Amino acid sequence: MTKTLFSIGAWALLGWLVGSWLGPKVGWGLFSLGLLIMILVSGWQLSRIAHWAKNVDDPPPPSMGPWDDILAPIYRKLRNSTREMGLLKRNLDSLMQAAEALPDGAITLDEAMQVTWCNQTASEHIGLNLETDRNHSILNILREPEFARYARQNKWPGPVLLHLTYDGHEKSLLAQLTQYGVGQFLLVTRDVTQVEKLETTRKDFVANVSHELRTPLTVLAGFLETLCDMPPEAFSQAQRDHYQRLMLEQAQRMQAIVADLLTLSALESSPQAGGRPIQLGQVVHEALQQARILSGGQHVFVENIAHDICVTGSETELASAVSNLLTNAIRYTPKDGTITVSWFMTEDGHACYSVQDTGIGIAAQDIPRLTERFYRVDRGRSRATGGTGLGLAITRHVALRHNAELTIHSRLGAGSTFSLIFPSSRLSTAR
Repeated sequence: MTKTLFSIGAWALLGWLVGSWLGPKVGWGLFSLGLLIMILVSGWQLSRIAHWAKNVDDPPPPSMGPWDDILAPIYRKLRNSTREMGLLKRNLDSLMQAAEALPDGAITLDEAMQVTWCNQTASEHIGLNLETDRNHSILNILREPEFARYARQNKWPGPVLLHLTYDGHEKSLLAQLTQYGVGQFLLVTRDVTQVEKLETTRKDFVANVSHELRTPLTVLAGFLETLCDMPPEAFSQAQRDHYQRLMLEQAQRMQAIVADLLTLSALESSPQAGGRPIQLGQVVHEALQQARILSGGQHVFVENIAHDICVTGSETELASAVSNLLTNAIRYTPKDGTITVSWFMTEDGHACYSVQDTGIGIAAQDIPRLTERFYRVDRGRSRATGGTGLGLAITRHVALRHNAELTIHSRLGAGSTFSLIFPSSRLSTAR
């Protein structure tokens, strides 16, 4: 404004001086010409300013005369605002990335319980698609009566456990609603499917251990009570020997269960097996000698063993797995049945230890559960043959610790084949 007034004053002074010399008309004409020039220059400057206003991120045009004092602070303010907005955007992006990386699902809802945003984990938990489900009620998306009752409460002191079926898989979710701001809600979901499975496994394990130990303990306690309550002359020496033998068998059965439980615990708690190269053919040969003794000549054994293949690992663990598969074959193969034991290289460079029998076989629905602890297809037969119900569970853990795979092929009444397949990374050739 000062510059404009100064320019008008300068033209007026110049017009007065010229008018004093050449006459008033010339002076007024010169003054009018100066005002016209100032108007044209101002129009040109306004045109440049209007062009700059279309892209205010660029610096303003220089030499704008009286406009310089106005444009300079505006540009500084815009530049500071742009810098602050950039910082806020980076912080917002960082927060959104952190929200997307959360292991729990997060869903924001408005006052009508309509979805406004969710992270990827929430999409996986409840099958939510933000593009199509935005501004839709969460009650229409998560159609669970338990959740509907929970969401309609005035307060949510704790989470609600939901059991969902999504893409054919059963899933357990903990859902917690929280209010934040005014008319805004946050729904947090956590997948506890594995936790529930572990808890169920733990309960089943405790129940199974109690059940397995109860029978021998009951038998043992019963015999002891009988021997203690009855007078010595009530039993002959032959009867006492018979009772003592039965008690010893039950005590040994409990010892076998405890020993297998300790083996399982050691396998689960210790790091992955490293070890040294083991000639598994020799381990299989020794296990076969013990198997023949256990069989008592009632089975036919066929051997197909390569002695030059070594497996890097723990000899004790491998011997346990080899022996367990052989023992199971003997227990479930009738007299005069054939048991074929093989240890060989496969065409794809792996090594396979397999035990094939002509026993009673296994129904298809039972095969997936065979490696569960204490799971038995025929409980009475397993106990009668001295099984603890833990052999295949131990074998599976040994296989996992040696990067191997336990495969089971069987048909009811047509025998079974149990195989341990070791990867090439675990193999070497004996010298």
